Amino acid sequence: MDRLPIELPTPKNPSANDAAVIQELLGGKFGEMSTLMNYTYQSFNFRGRKKIRPFYDVISSIAGEEYGHVEVVSYAINLLLTGTTKRGFDPTIGPLSDAANWRNTHHAIASGQASLPMDSMGHYWTGQNVFSSGNLKLDLLHNFFLECGARANKMRAYETVTDPTARTMVGYLLVRGGLHVVAYAKALEKLTGVEMTKLLPIPELSNNAFPEARKFMEQKLHLSLYTFSPDDYQQAALIWNGPHPDDGQECFVVQGGMEGYPVPDLEEEPQLNAPGAEDFDPQVFADMAKKMGIKYEY
Repeated sequence: MDRLPIELPTPKNPSANDAAVIQELLGGKFGEMSTLMNYTYQSFNFRGRKKIRPFYDVISSIAGEEYGHVEVVSYAINLLLTGTTKRGFDPTIGPLSDAANWRNTHHAIASGQASLPMDSMGHYWTGQNVFSSGNLKLDLLHNFFLECGARANKMRAYETVTDPTARTMVGYLLVRGGLHVVAYAKALEKLTGVEMTKLLPIPELSNNAFPEARKFMEQKLHLSLYTFSPDDYQQAALIWNGPHPDDGQECFVVQGGMEGYPVPDLEEEPQLNAPGAEDFDPQVFADMAKKMGIKYEY
């Protein structure tokens, strides 16, 4: 879907260094790239799924959501970077001169002033972060640890940046990532009988401490596990049920995905040749769209 799970506000104070901090939540060891690819490969590699299908359905459903998390973090980074250089076509005035003071100059040199699959220090994400052992108990335990580590990093990122764009995004991830922590805890309880939810929350700070997270909890986003499919992964409900350990409310599965919000329409950055199609005449597409009956606006 060409939509984001939440509506991101426009930054009050664009900051390349804040964008660098948020990169950790995208391409860090515990970032959304890692959660996406860990669960995706575990779902691909899942053996004996007919016998223990509910566990496969939970992992697959969460994997589906993580793609949207990668997207929403990337857009938050892009919004924080918008307005950090001098927009225009004249290269002689040094439109990127402020980038010399950025902690991550990759954003100015290696991209079009936009997100990259890397951490807060500019180290690129690697497939070495993917854990897919083939042993269900071990994979679930790893996923529980991964989500707890991600939660800790989100809290620290929140405490590092104050812009509402970043904090809204982090507040959302705290709620949805918190759901994933509980989901893997419940899965381990169903598989082993060990009461993993008694360990929560990890870290100890509740989501209620974050104003941006509270509004998403009021929408019951800490209770609803989405399958992101109208028909598949229905057996996730055999694991995702019962009371939530945080507030005792009933957990429930939503068959399908979130309605979503329009993605931010980022302006061109000619000083970075982004997108670099100044000579293109959109009327070409307009004429073609009219003939084909396709809606096209520019």
